[in-house]
Amino acid sequence: MLTLLQRQCAPGLFGQHLARHAMSAATPAASRSLRAPGEQLGVPVAIALLAGLAVGLPVAGVFASFFGGEATADTLRHLAATVIPRAALESALLSLMVVCGVVVLGAPAAWLVAAHEFPGRRLFEWALLLPLAMPAYIVAYAYTDFLQYAGPLQSALRESFQWGRGDYWFPEVRSLPGAAWVFAAVLYPYVYLLARTAFLTRTAAMADAARALGLSAFQAWWRVSLPLARPAIVAGALLALMETLADYGAAQYFGLQTFTTSIYRAWFSLGDRAAASQLAAVLLVVVLFIVWAEARARGRSRFFTPTTSQRPAPRTALSGARAGLAVLACTLPVVAGFVAPVILLVRLLVPAWGVVPWERYVAWLANTVFIALVAAIVALVAVLLLAYSARSVTRGLPKVLVQAAVRVMSLGYAVPGAVIAVGILIPLAALDRSLDGWARSLIGVGTGLLLTGSVFALLYGYLVRYFAVAHQSVDAGLARITPAMDASSRSLGAGPWETFRRVHLPILAPSALAAGLLVFVDVMKELPATLVLRPFNFDTLAVVAYQFAADERLGEAAAPSLAIVAAGVLPVILLSRAIARASGPQ
Repeated sequence: MLTLLQRQCAPGLFGQHLARHAMSAATPAASRSLRAPGEQLGVPVAIALLAGLAVGLPVAGVFASFFGGEATADTLRHLAATVIPRAALESALLSLMVVCGVVVLGAPAAWLVAAHEFPGRRLFEWALLLPLAMPAYIVAYAYTDFLQYAGPLQSALRESFQWGRGDYWFPEVRSLPGAAWVFAAVLYPYVYLLARTAFLTRTAAMADAARALGLSAFQAWWRVSLPLARPAIVAGALLALMETLADYGAAQYFGLQTFTTSIYRAWFSLGDRAAASQLAAVLLVVVLFIVWAEARARGRSRFFTPTTSQRPAPRTALSGARAGLAVLACTLPVVAGFVAPVILLVRLLVPAWGVVPWERYVAWLANTVFIALVAAIVALVAVLLLAYSARSVTRGLPKVLVQAAVRVMSLGYAVPGAVIAVGILIPLAALDRSLDGWARSLIGVGTGLLLTGSVFALLYGYLVRYFAVAHQSVDAGLARITPAMDASSRSLGAGPWETFRRVHLPILAPSALAAGLLVFVDVMKELPATLVLRPFNFDTLAVVAYQFAADERLGEAAAPSLAIVAAGVLPVILLSRAIARASGPQ
């Protein structure tokens, strides 16, 4: 059994230390190691619950807004009679189109790159991730400026064919389908990244079994590979869905009346933050229902896949027309989500080159990379702690509490960033006042605002906002770890955390790297929470890009937008290759 675990998990995984534990399997110490993991995780579970409480506090504050006053009820009645029906319809249609779009663009590309050999495959491995670095509202600006009636494309068509208004039909970019196209083009990497990680875990045994049953290549993909990758595909689609529901900038720019724009309307136009929080709570309930419905549809199904110790399935070489179609299927998403927007941004930047404040970009770039890197590390540590605690606690009240903490923390991704910011500022301001009063009574000197408007508050907001991004990726990786691995590890005398460090963590490495990448790039693009929570004189590239674009200075907005892309390209390439190496031979 020791040899089996060494081969199944990682080279030299347990070594002599666990061999000695295996030799004493009949001793009381070994018997104690066979206890249920929840019995050995009292302190870590307590830490996980405290972390869940701290991160879930702003989300809980959103739900607490239902205890508002009469003015809030009047506002809600007004919104329900005027904007909510249309907002609910447009949000549903937009979400449906985006989910279909990201799955259609991301899943086939992931399958082609992971399971086939064709010209340019190694290039597409990381190129398909590049749209992650593109903020949706910036892509909306770029496409709208180019495709609108007064844009260069339609102007050139009218001039070339002597057309006037009404002489031709051109799809309206500022529309629901136009917004869905932009969201799908920049969010499909969620599905691609997680699905590719899942497809890379295929083994030759699966392919041999499918062929022995007489399945064709397509049937084997449809009935074996695709179902095993379902958790990853659904996780990516849910991330794209929550990102779409929580977006404000692109939806507002396209003139859509979504649920989120209604939340901002209640907040800023009607001046009722409690009503906005109540609408956000309703949005959270919708997202929670979607997650519950997917879990219900999955039922008792489990999606375990063998580890990389088994012989990986060979890639299928494509040639001729099939290779050309594979290249086309991988090229179109990259062009739509990255190449075309970059070209359009460069086109806007060139005329404004002389007025861009280049000397200030070093500080903006340093702020962006620093805060994104720290946020990714903090989110990854929190996710690993909570996800593993939820897996390890097998029964009783601790299991229910840990699972509830994870679910509450995961809801933050569907809340608009500005609402999360207010939910954070309220408890932090109260804590600052308490600390200030305590310091004045003790030493006669106040502390002022230690937490509000600090980097800590900003990181707190990012953790609440993007916990779900990291959790979906790590949870999909945990789904591939069979309970037999835990049982075998405990039978060799390893405790829960040693099992996690030596067994689970090596297998989770691809998913953990994917989670870190997603959080890093998302934080670089985050706008609403950053605007509210950032310290004074702490501007990021996303904030600067928004400020320029809001002033219709699209040429100057193109510079920080391209800087976000440039700062995100290197991590995308390095982490993509690291994930591929950790998942199996290339």
